[in-house]
Amino acid sequence: MFNRATDLDKLLFTKYMAEMLKSGIPLDEAISTAKDQSKNKYFQKVLASIEESVRNGQSLNKSLSKFPDDFGPLYTSLVKVGEESGNLEENLGYLATQIKKSYEFTKKVQGAMLYPGIILAVTFIAGGGLAIFVLPQLVDLFKSLNTKLPLSTQILLFVANLMKDYGILIMASIIGLFVFAGFLLQTAFVKPKWHKFLLILPGLGSLLQNIQLTNLCRNLGLMLKSGLTLVPSLKTEYEATENLVYKAYLKRLITAAETGKELSEEMRLHRFTFLPVIMTKMVGIGEKTGKLDETFLYLGDFFEEEVDETTKNLSTIIEPVLLLVIGLGVGFIALAIISPIYELTGSIKK
Repeated sequence: MFNRATDLDKLLFTKYMAEMLKSGIPLDEAISTAKDQSKNKYFQKVLASIEESVRNGQSLNKSLSKFPDDFGPLYTSLVKVGEESGNLEENLGYLATQIKKSYEFTKKVQGAMLYPGIILAVTFIAGGGLAIFVLPQLVDLFKSLNTKLPLSTQILLFVANLMKDYGILIMASIIGLFVFAGFLLQTAFVKPKWHKFLLILPGLGSLLQNIQLTNLCRNLGLMLKSGLTLVPSLKTEYEATENLVYKAYLKRLITAAETGKELSEEMRLHRFTFLPVIMTKMVGIGEKTGKLDETFLYLGDFFEEEVDETTKNLSTIIEPVLLLVIGLGVGFIALAIISPIYELTGSIKK
């Protein structure tokens, strides 16, 4: 789990490399210095291997390509273009800027989802503990009470009896169901449909679309700005994209670009459902003005702002809903437990 380079590791490495190369420090010495600056033991070993490879005459691009899990196709493609054009330090500077934006963007999304995630996790754990350890103990207690039980208590007793007799089996089945669902969602038949379903979910779907579009536009803009031509940029982004819906879009755009068609024309003719009209129009303007790289970078920032607004609104909506649901659950259990005891004490006083 710990044998990986974090986005922060790659950001600092790229930033240090860009600054040192601009200062005239040789490539191998720059890598060695960046290695010494890193606090990640795994990443230090990666950089040591890259340093040795460069000292043996390998290009930085080929040396980085030995670690595809740490340096993806986007990173290695920009380094390759930089080496071939003699602008390696400039391309590393572009990379550092965009990695920083992507890092901050990811943190924003994670931060927005953190509170609801914690609430749901605590609710699940507390509910599971209550169902397994507490509710079964109530069965004998309420059976001993010589009073008519209210409906809420009867429902609670039904659940308690289930958990008393089959609690472990039920919890194991729930966990097994999640594992099976995770496996099923990775199959070639279900995965494309699942990815499309996520994009059409009310509220969450628009958020996921904007996250995908932010990364797609920002990556394409960065590659074009760094000197990579359109078709290789699209192919690199195709490899980097995980959502199969957008992967299919990129495949069609690659075919169009290879045959000399404009991207905006292809978008307009096929009406890609999950590409907004503003993207088609802006790409058309970028193609006409010859500033497609700036257009994609602008769109990346635009869709990031959309994500910011959505996450703020989503958090505002989710928090009270979660609190309401949890409050109703706690209130129901309290009512179911207290009601028969209250009725029993009332009959004793009479």
